[in-house]
Amino acid sequence: MTTRFLSLLLAGAGLGLGPAPAPKQPAPAPTHTFALGTSQFLLDGKPLQLISGELHYPRIPREAWRSRLKMAKAMGLNTVGTYVFWNAHEPQPGQFDFTGNNDVAAFVKMAQEEGLWVTLRPSPYVCAEWEFGGYPYWLQNVPGLKVRSQEPQYLAAYRRYLQAVGKQLASLQVNHGGPILMVQVENEYGSYGADKDYLAQNKKMFVEAGFDGLLYTCDPAADVAAGHLPGLLPAVNGVDKPSQIRQLVNANHDGKGPYYVAEWYPAWFDWWGTEHHTVPAAKYTPGLDSVLKAGMSINMYMFHGGTTRDFMNGANYKGPGTHYEPQISSYDYDAPLDEAGNATAKFRAFREVIAKYRPAGAPALPPVPAPKPSVALPAVQLNYNGELLSRSAAPVASPKPLTFEKLKQAYGLVQYRTTVAGGGEKWLKIKDVRDYAVVLVNGQRAGTLDRRLEQDSLRLTLPAGQVQLDIVVENLGRINFGKYLLENNKGITKSVTLGGKELTNWQHYGLPLAQDPQQPTTKGERANNDVPAVSRGTFTVATPTDTYLDMRQWGKGVVWVNGHNLGRYWAIGPQQTLYVPAEWLKKGQNTVTVLEMLKTKQTALSFLDHPILSEVRPSSALVN
Repeated sequence: MTTRFLSLLLAGAGLGLGPAPAPKQPAPAPTHTFALGTSQFLLDGKPLQLISGELHYPRIPREAWRSRLKMAKAMGLNTVGTYVFWNAHEPQPGQFDFTGNNDVAAFVKMAQEEGLWVTLRPSPYVCAEWEFGGYPYWLQNVPGLKVRSQEPQYLAAYRRYLQAVGKQLASLQVNHGGPILMVQVENEYGSYGADKDYLAQNKKMFVEAGFDGLLYTCDPAADVAAGHLPGLLPAVNGVDKPSQIRQLVNANHDGKGPYYVAEWYPAWFDWWGTEHHTVPAAKYTPGLDSVLKAGMSINMYMFHGGTTRDFMNGANYKGPGTHYEPQISSYDYDAPLDEAGNATAKFRAFREVIAKYRPAGAPALPPVPAPKPSVALPAVQLNYNGELLSRSAAPVASPKPLTFEKLKQAYGLVQYRTTVAGGGEKWLKIKDVRDYAVVLVNGQRAGTLDRRLEQDSLRLTLPAGQVQLDIVVENLGRINFGKYLLENNKGITKSVTLGGKELTNWQHYGLPLAQDPQQPTTKGERANNDVPAVSRGTFTVATPTDTYLDMRQWGKGVVWVNGHNLGRYWAIGPQQTLYVPAEWLKKGQNTVTVLEMLKTKQTALSFLDHPILSEVRPSSALVN
């Protein structure tokens, strides 16, 4: 056999003596132009009406991203919008995370695979009912740093973040072959300030980060003039009257369009202790119809809300005389897709309107997928119990109480401990507690303090002798809107007095709860039923299917299933269930962990096949 024949034979078998031919590379995605016309957006020079819906990748299990995007197509959307969340991607200074549910580039690429365009909103401030409006907690540890300003330290941190985002996403702009049509600069800045030089700094940093396509701003109708940067498209929020949209855009854009409603609200969000917000579709279909009929573009906020997990819910507070309002974990939003991703009556009503304005020759809309099945699993006994407190690393000592920020802890709980002289009754006063405190005297619960109710004092009955005082403080969510963004420290933020005397010599135990707190190792009844505690149990699943944990018999806390944080529960409502995605369950044995702060005698956990998001209950529901 000749050498040449041997070579040919081996090559034919894929074992050639020489180097194998290079694998065929996929053809690069075609690039497009996307520009502003006088009255419409122009894709490759032809009009494109954006019919868009907002959904946020961290609020949806990554395993469910594609099904949600398919639902967007089924409703008739051609575009989806999303924020990019600074505190999710840079949880500590210089430590970036674009993996798992934070892999925003994968989400954008998946949207392109499903035939959807993307509008991207990567400004460091997002609002979004999101913790601190998207800002990482550690910005508050930099003396003098002022968010949403030209303060140099803020701009330096902002630039570093935006450069990291640009490395992930700039190449996915439409002019580079990706699906990103437009990129938003800042976010509703006119509702906060009017510094045009600051906005110009934003634009400059976006361009430096590689965002060289179409940039725009967005603001509510009353704030468009303040929040718009000349030269960029001014999108408007919360408006669906074409004449008003046209007037607002023309007045700030040299008498020209295009006309884009960047946030159109088909419903609203919820906060603890108040009624669930619902709005019938019939109230909004006329507005949607009028905008689309006028040839204008629109982005509904939200198309699908999902769930705000991992302590990422924000809060509202408008100052003295108003209440602090922490938002619930469900971000169902009464949106066209419910929290689990199923089509609602609103979805079908909006789909009918959108179908009327499909481009000539466009294919028929995909059929609406059937609702996902959901089941009520058998109740689970939580047999493994353990006290949560004092389980962190060595405590941090300080004469005065330290905030979460000074302890370099973003979320979760901090346990404050000191020793006081006992005997008699004395008033405990905390100035200021943020946001919810469980007070323990010698390990027994003496009461709670709730910032929502402006509670800061508690009358304590102290036994004789030296008394151990513990104050367990929970961060319920940093303010995400308004001027109080600059006053967002958590924990005991000032001082503690007992009988008028300031308390000192504190030990701090950090409980960030970044992961499932798997402390319980003993089986049976815990020794003390008043101390915040962790319970754990297992349950068996034959076929992973959506389900809901029924928390109505519990008090206040957090639940993890198979290590996934499902969110907070609180008996005051309106949310009484926690959504358990099928994607996070396993065939066979599954683990559930409950951190309970108040009703710690509970040992059984029930399931439902539907959510309860509209049951407000009195504070007496919190009593054991």
